[in-house]
Amino acid sequence: MEGYRQEKVQKFEEFVDRRLKPDLVRAISERDKVFEQQKIFSDLRRNIENLEENSVTSLRTLVNLGSEVYMQADVQVEEYTRLIASIKAQIKLVCEGIRELLQLPAEKSLPERIF
Repeated sequence: MEGYRQEKVQKFEEFVDRRLKPDLVRAISERDKVFEQQKIFSDLRRNIENLEENSVTSLRTLVNLGSEVYMQADVQVEEYTRLIASIKAQIKLVCEGIRELLQLPAEKSLPERIF
């Protein structure tokens, strides 16, 4: 009877060592990755809020190209704002052309679409 118990205990110990402990190590590692990602996102949010509070419209930063090779980059919000305004103007111009082709009155405009 004692041999049977010892055998059972040994099997349980092997199960803990071979299965449960590696599972625990993996779960802890995955949790730590989530914590690291949360910290990165929190830092990014804080940086964005600081940029907005200080009305920063452009930013010079370093971009990792891979293998720890970095390059300076300019991030310009104004450039995108101008691009958006230009695209909206082009859309309005095309809609006006369509209106003229269909001979619709000026006060009846086409429904606005988001492209």
